[in-house]
Order: sequence, then C-alpha cells, then structure tokens
Amino acid sequence: MKAAQQTVRLRLAEPLRISRSTMAARDAVWLAVEHEARIGHGEAVTSTYYGLDAGTLGRLCAEAGRELARFAEPESALDALRSGGLRCAQGPPAVTAAVDSALLDLVGKRALRPVHQLLGATEPPRAATARTLGISAPAEAARTAARLAAAGFTTLKIKAGSADPADDLDRVAAVQAAAPGAELLLDPNGAWSLAQARALLPRFAALGVTAVEQPLAPGDPEALARLAATSPLPVIADEDAVGLADVRRLAGRVHGINVKLAKCGGPSAALRLAEAVEGSGTALMLGCLTASSLGLAPAVHLAGRARWTDLDGHLLLAHDPWTGIGGEHGVVAASRLPGLGIRRRTSGERAAGDQTPGDRTPGDPIPGNPPPGPPTPENRATA
Repeated sequence: MKAAQQTVRLRLAEPLRISRSTMAARDAVWLAVEHEARIGHGEAVTSTYYGLDAGTLGRLCAEAGRELARFAEPESALDALRSGGLRCAQGPPAVTAAVDSALLDLVGKRALRPVHQLLGATEPPRAATARTLGISAPAEAARTAARLAAAGFTTLKIKAGSADPADDLDRVAAVQAAAPGAELLLDPNGAWSLAQARALLPRFAALGVTAVEQPLAPGDPEALARLAATSPLPVIADEDAVGLADVRRLAGRVHGINVKLAKCGGPSAALRLAEAVEGSGTALMLGCLTASSLGLAPAVHLAGRARWTDLDGHLLLAHDPWTGIGGEHGVVAASRLPGLGIRRRTSGERAAGDQTPGDRTPGDPIPGNPPPGPPTPENRATA
C-alpha cells in the first residue's frame, strides 16, 4: 500500500461563535491510502480545544502513512488498527479516526460494499440532523431559525454560554417563536457551574428545550452525573465522554453521550462506545466537528444507531470540497456505493468565489484524475 496526504483550508460560510471561541475557518488534513488502483480517504481537522494544529496533524498523518505502507493489504491494516497494533492507534483520536475511515473506505471499495454494511447495518442509514446556531443576537437567531425550518430542518441546536445567561434565554425564546415545530437542543460547551445549571435548566425547559449538551465545565464527570439525576432536561455528556473509560463511568448516569469520531478515534471505536452504553438507559448522540463531507461521511454510516444526530459540520462551510452524504431538507443519508460513497467535487461544481487562488490545493490522486505532480517525500510513504 502507499499513502499520501494534503492540507487544505475549510472556510465557514459565516463565523461560528460558541462560549469559548469564535471560528471562521479550520484546516483539514486529507489522508489517501492506495492499493491496486483503489483509494480510501479519511480526514482529520484541526482543533484548538484538543491542541491539534495543521502542522501536528500533518506530521502524525505522515507517520501513519509510513506505518500503513508496511501492510500488503488494507484488511490486515484495519485489523491491526482495531486491535491497537498500530502506533497511530495510540496517538490523537483525530488521526486514528482518519486512518480508520480511509481503511474502511478502501476495504469497502475492494469488497464492493458500503461502509455501513462493514459496520453491521444492512440498509443505508438516513437521519434528520440537527443544525447548529451559534451565539448571536436574538433577532438574528430568529431569522436563521425561520430559514432553516423552512428548508426542512426539524432539530435546531442552539449554542449557549453567554456572559449574561439572559442573552441565552432571549435567544432560545426567539428561536422557539420563529420555529415552533422544531426540536431544540442546547449546548453551552461547558460554560456553566453546577449552581448555574440547576438554576437555568428549568427555565430552558419551560422554553421548549428538549435536551442539554455538556452544561458543566469538563473535568468533573461526577458533577455532571449528579446534575443529570435531578435535571428537568436530558443531559448529554460531550467533553466529559471522550474514551471508553469515560463512557463506562457515565453509562446509566447521564441521559446521553455525544460520540464524535474525531474525539473517540473513528467508526470502530464508536461501535465500542455504543456497546458500552447498550441497555444502560444512556442513549447515543452522533456529533461532529466542522469538517467536509469526507470527515462527516463515516459518522453518517453509523447514524441509525443514534437517538440524536448532529452531523451538520459540512453544512456550515462556505464550500464543501466533497459530496455524497446528502444534507438536503435537513437529512443526512449514507450512500449505497462501495466504501464511504463520497467523491471530490469537480471544478465545474464549484461556485465562483468558493476559493481564492491562494487557498487552492491540488486534487488527491483519484484514478482518471491524477494530481499535477507526485506528493513530496515528506507526505508520501510507499511499500
């Protein structure tokens, strides 16, 4: 096998403000693993919260590519990854997730089977996805909510954690009035103390919010469990539910866990988390970071397992360089095509102004559409 990578800039259609930051763009590293003219793809995106910049991701993906080059076939590499036999499985979960996704994509293409079948589902998952509204003025949030509801979104996730909680209450009230039929999720990104959460959650429940995601600062899962025991709303753990040990600790003690592939290590790890909470009374939420359709596709192939689906990261971009997982009318859907079922958009599919010349990067080496030149030695490993 041989592997190549490239780093690209993903710009958001508009800045997304949450309680701890505002983001207008992020970098992504695309990993391509090739075997006998077939290519599997995976994506890892930068994250300030997890301390991953583009340079770190690029270096780690290059190391993973060199490790994969030792394997004659992707199936054996995938087995080694799942058993913890690859060094990249011990590193940042975002890199492990990109490797897992690329190998699943390649194995699926070789077997002529879509990834959801490799993960145990017979039919392509299809689910209504939440659509995220950042922290903004109530009137702006109301306009956005009305537009999204008209476009078919039935679940809206509202970011919270303003310095003045009254601003959050006003924003939620405005969204509820503008989209009265929508299910409302709330995400303060860990901005509240336990006392604040206990005081605020009944007020949000009265406004129609149906669940709250990580209301408390991460680092004290016991406090989150205590809050969940008396909360008028279902409490979903996110930043406090990263790996298997975290999930086992919270299973049956919170109402949900937010499984993000970049946080847990990919589809294979996500299945282990699903097994850990099965029968406990804790439901699954499938979440994401802002990423392209390439980064979202592996999670979409798991969407049938989730109580809450929040897979809109690709919909927040000014231009999504990949396509193939739907998103129209508030729904994401896995493809029946082999592998992940996604592809790079062609140049003719780009709207004018999607990218400036300085942002453009060469295409990945898809058969029939080769890149302008071979990857450099620093980002290509060959067996």
